Amino acid sequence: MPASRKPQPKACEKIGLMSPAEFDKLVEQAMAIVPWRFRRRVKNVVFVVEAEPPRPGLLGLYHGRPLTRRSVSESFAMPDRITIYQGPHERMARDRRHLLELVGATIWHEIAHHFGMEEGQVRQAERRRWERRT
Repeated sequence: MPASRKPQPKACEKIGLMSPAEFDKLVEQAMAIVPWRFRRRVKNVVFVVEAEPPRPGLLGLYHGRPLTRRSVSESFAMPDRITIYQGPHERMARDRRHLLELVGATIWHEIAHHFGMEEGQVRQAERRRWERRT
């Protein structure tokens, strides 16, 4: 490596690693990115933070039965679970603001699955949302 070129710090070094409690608070803040009209319909869902995903490439994971596949006559059901993986988000983030945006986008993505959207539909909706922002 040439002497004039310094190695770039990893994203997590730029923002600093957050404690699990700090990241939990960030996840709570990131929920605000999801519009209220959707947030208020998210019921019986638990948000869980884990350090790393079970396989590379995952930022979050929805575990449950989408609302579109439920019946109004169903009795009590265990809560669905949305898992947010801390490590990949911290490694991707440029700074804390970007980390908040990434976590918010992941929450939005997993909530879309809760509402019954398949992966392709979610990605298409994300593209439309991104195009409106730019």
